Amino acid sequence: MTGVRGYREDLAYVHDAGFRDYALHAAPAVLRILRRQGVNEGLIVDLGCGSGRWAAELNRSGYDVLGIDQSPAMIQLARRIAPASHFRIASLWNARLPPCAGITSIGECLNYCFDRSGNTLGRLFQRVYRALRPGGVFVFDIAGPDRLPKQLPSKNWIEGRDWAILVSVSGNRRQHILHRQIICYRNTGSLFRRSEETHALRLYRTRDLLGDLAQCGFQARETKSFPTGISGIIALKP
Repeated sequence: MTGVRGYREDLAYVHDAGFRDYALHAAPAVLRILRRQGVNEGLIVDLGCGSGRWAAELNRSGYDVLGIDQSPAMIQLARRIAPASHFRIASLWNARLPPCAGITSIGECLNYCFDRSGNTLGRLFQRVYRALRPGGVFVFDIAGPDRLPKQLPSKNWIEGRDWAILVSVSGNRRQHILHRQIICYRNTGSLFRRSEETHALRLYRTRDLLGDLAQCGFQARETKSFPTGISGIIALKP
């Protein structure tokens, strides 16, 4: 990884303080998916682990966890929130994936364009397939074209106890690209500190991804348990 391009210290804090519910609400459904596929124990690799909320839920359910994220600030939070897990600062696009029972990625992580260096989802799917044991499962969510708001550009002001963010969304519907410009304010005592990040996400049609997964050898299907514009995918290695 050449450098952090997203989720520096303040935005990492805000993401965990204000948006952890996405991972926590998804956790019961993803745990049920793992168990229905017979993955009741063993190592789960979490790609784009963020602040470790999902890793902590996996630990409480008896799984070992390796979390991978490109943001040192997120990994610092994760090591405190899920101390029973192991974490690594790395890009999910080129991190070494150890043999494991399952791989997860929750929170549009596979859409982000951080540190791709020419890597594609197809190449990632191949790496995931090689890492999984027979019977292993890959569960992830993915943002599709419907993730773009009907009115572009759009702006949204969100605030918490000691933080606030202004999120401006733009994009290109033809190219399936979404941009989020995020201005972050965090209380540091007597003052609010300002920072700014711009995130680019590539949006994917679910049917295209199911075809790519099948080419790698997966048995894959969609699950409709995520917010509008986001699809969940379950891919089983026979």
